[in-house]
Parts: sequence; C-alpha cells; structure tokens
Amino acid sequence: MNDRNRATSLKINNISNDETQRCVSTSFPILPDSTPPIVSVSPETVAAPAGPSNLRLRVIWGVIGAVLLLGSVWFSPWTFGLFFAAVQAIMLWEFYRMMRAGGYAPATWIGVGVSLALFCGTSWVIFHDIVSASNEPNGFSAFFGAIGAVVNIEFLWRSIAILLPVILLVREMVVWPRYSQPFGNAATAVFGLMYISVPMTLLNVIAYSAGQYDYRRVFALLFLIWASDIGAYAVGRAIGKHKLAPQISPGKTWEGWAGGFVLTLVVGWAIGYMLPDMPLTHRLVAAGVVAVFAPLGDLAESMLKRSVGVKDSGSIMPGHGGLLDRFDAFLLVLPVLALLQLLVGL
Repeated sequence: MNDRNRATSLKINNISNDETQRCVSTSFPILPDSTPPIVSVSPETVAAPAGPSNLRLRVIWGVIGAVLLLGSVWFSPWTFGLFFAAVQAIMLWEFYRMMRAGGYAPATWIGVGVSLALFCGTSWVIFHDIVSASNEPNGFSAFFGAIGAVVNIEFLWRSIAILLPVILLVREMVVWPRYSQPFGNAATAVFGLMYISVPMTLLNVIAYSAGQYDYRRVFALLFLIWASDIGAYAVGRAIGKHKLAPQISPGKTWEGWAGGFVLTLVVGWAIGYMLPDMPLTHRLVAAGVVAVFAPLGDLAESMLKRSVGVKDSGSIMPGHGGLLDRFDAFLLVLPVLALLQLLVGL
C-alpha cells in the first residue's frame, strides 16, 4: 500500500513538473516586454559610470556662461551687441514656446525677427550717433557710411515696428482656421516683444549712457543683480520663514528678500571703485531699483511658468534651465533704470 502511494505521488509530481515547464515555456514568448531572465554578471558590468552631479553641472555651465557674458561685454561694443542680440532672441523664442504649451500659437519667427530688428536697430542708431559725433574719420565711420549708402537702417526697423500689427493679423488670416485664437495669438506675439525684447533693448541705454560704450556700467548692473539673487538665496536658506509669494514661488521669503536688498546696497556702494565718476546717491538708487524689481522679475517669470505648466523655460544651459530663467530679473529692472537714466541721468 505504501509502495503504491509512493508511486502515485511520484507520478503526480512528474506531471506537475511537466505542466509547470510547459506553462513557463509557452508563456514567456507571449510577454515580449517582460523582464528578461536574470543573468549572473560581475558588478563591474552592472555599474554604469556615474555622470556629473546636478551641482557640478550647474557650476560648470555657470562658469562657462559667466565667462561668455563678461567677456563679450568687456571686449567691444560689437561683441556686446551680438551677444545680447542672440540672448534676447532666444529668450523670446523660449517665451513663445511656453505660450504654445499654454494653448496659444504666436508667430514665433515673425516675433523673433522683429525682436532682432528692434535690438540691432537701436544699437545701430546709438552707435552711429556716437561715431558721427566724434568727427574723427576711422574704420567705424567708413563702415557706417557704406551701409547707410545702401539702406536706411533706422527707417527700416521703425517701419517694421509700425507695421507689426498688420503683419501679425495678415498671418492669422492666412493660417485660419488652423489656429483657433487669432487675436490671442497676435496679442501673445506683441506682448512677448513688450515683455522681453523692449527691456533687453533698453540695455543699450545703460551701456551707452556715458556718451560712449562703457562696459563698466553693464558690469555694475550684472553685479547688482547677482548680489540680489545671492543674498536672497543665502539668507532665505538660513533663516527664511515668512513666505513672500507662496502661490507663485513657495521658496522665496521676506527674510531672503531683505538679505538680497542689503547685499545689493553693499555692492552698490562697492562699485564706486569701478565707477568713481558715478555719485554714491546714484549708485544706491540703482541698487535700490535692482533690489526691488529684480525679485519681481523672477516672480513674474515663475508665474508665467506656473500658468502654462512648465518647469523651466528651456534647456540651453544644463542645470540652469533656459536663458529666460537666467535673465528674468533684467526684464523689470531695465525699464525702470532706463527711465531714470533718461529723466535724471542716473
């Protein structure tokens, strides 16, 4: 009896093992996306080489960006103009890209073209006036004379600016009804120019405010904006408790803003060593403008990103996002500084 039970048990076990093998052999090919069988490999094969950390990427690209920025500003007015013409065009392209994520369809290439015409035309007029006023024949005056004989740059870019609404509406009629918000698209295109291109173009007013190109004034503006950002970050991380605008940017605090304000005033005093001809009152007023409006520019861009549901404006600088993320403080600072420059010669 025991022998018979043992034989029966063995037979059942054999049948069970055969069925299990058949199930495994027939089920595996049906799931091509399933996890493949585990293969014994050495730890060296499994471990992939570690890439640079996010902090390291931020530092590397931050240094590269700072060198390009400061180098282009310092080298000559030509490199300054070319660098910031490219920067503001990319910023506007990033803005239009985000608005597309929000459901609009602005005329990207028309807007970017007008933006370049606005920046380069303004630079041209200011630089041409300075060269003409010098009454010294040189390579620059010959260059401007040759170009002016072919085309009137000032008339050209002013005509483009005046005709912009016509151009945008004609574009919407051509593509209708592919885009369902024609006037929203045209308004978005114009607002992008007002929000980004006009303020960045006003950087020329700061750079040429001394009657000639002066890279030190652009350096001073950069140092003030960086001081505001660094002071706010350091103090906010250390003791920040009271939220500045929790619905827009939960990380910003009133303590951080105060820290940025104080450090910006200190740097405003210190840049007197770089700009000894600028009175202390003017430097502190400029520092106060930066301390107030640079954080507002950052908040405005944060609100924009939240409204369209994107994290960064772009990915041109790994670890830093897009250029609009890096230069957003300029967009509210420059109009105020340019206005004070025109009114009181700041």
